[in-house]
Amino acid sequence: MQKSYSESYKAAGVDITAGYRAVELMKQHVARTIPGGKADVIGGFGGLFPLDVAGMKSPVLVSGTDGVGTKLRIAQLLGRHGTIGIDCVAMCVNDVLCCGARPLFFLDYIACGKNVPEKIAEIVGGVAEGCVRAGCRLIGGETAEHPGIMPADDYDIAGFTVGIVDREKIIDGTKMRAGDVMLALPSTGVHSNGFSLVRKVFQVEETDLEAPMSELGGRSLGDALLEPTAIYVRPMLALFENVEVLGVAHITGGGFYENIPRSLPAGLGVRIARGDVRTPPVFGLIQRRGGILEHDMFNTFNMGVGMTAVVHAADAQRAIGVLAAHGVDAYVLGAVCEGEGVELV
Repeated sequence: MQKSYSESYKAAGVDITAGYRAVELMKQHVARTIPGGKADVIGGFGGLFPLDVAGMKSPVLVSGTDGVGTKLRIAQLLGRHGTIGIDCVAMCVNDVLCCGARPLFFLDYIACGKNVPEKIAEIVGGVAEGCVRAGCRLIGGETAEHPGIMPADDYDIAGFTVGIVDREKIIDGTKMRAGDVMLALPSTGVHSNGFSLVRKVFQVEETDLEAPMSELGGRSLGDALLEPTAIYVRPMLALFENVEVLGVAHITGGGFYENIPRSLPAGLGVRIARGDVRTPPVFGLIQRRGGILEHDMFNTFNMGVGMTAVVHAADAQRAIGVLAAHGVDAYVLGAVCEGEGVELV
């Protein structure tokens, strides 16, 4: 069999042998997400997944897709590519959680100016780590070189996940009533939204991102900004099993004001005391450096709350206990009330 190689294509900027090398390096990472640790099918035309719907009356598939946005630029400036894949997985699996679905599998797409196999494998290693944290399989993906379109050191990543939920267990807010309680699941920091504003505030292209900062307790700005997005799958699945959850919101772009209302039915809002929001120092630093209005902060960033869950008031402490047993320091954020949207007081 003739070895696949094209000198002409390489001269045009695409090295297909680098792609083969990247796939080989990926296999060890992909294997971590698959029971039995076998990744022999990676490199085929489609990702395979055995679907088990035992015990479900009416299974519904739920899909989600997202990227990491301009947080990528921080990773590129620092030359650290091992966690950005966690962000990509988190942005997708956290979304499908919001209707009660359990993520099943994940695929990634990486576009790059030049395929450096070791860099691509490092990125995919982060994707695999995210899948392990989410309890889902990485069953495939695509890496594409875009010479002439993207600079050699540039890349972008997007992902796609599919989850499953029994129709009768879909969380859609219809059982929610005034007086129910909204819980906050803390974020790990900025997560993966608002980075165009972050980059403008700190002028990251000219800033020493590795220097320790007293405002961040001695951490560097780069470390704080690259902290991976929290993956809430395991704690939230446990919560679904033990408490009736009435609504869930993933706090992403648009912050409180855009995302929380998506989990509330018409005619209901939520009242939140500003002093009850546990906000990490990085957000205060962003606000001070950028001279940003508080409303705009809450309309752009998660402000320390990565996900919210609404439960009956009588179930609040039990829900907090379930989440605590899975390493999440959840707390009461506010109360559901008559009205619309978010009232921050």
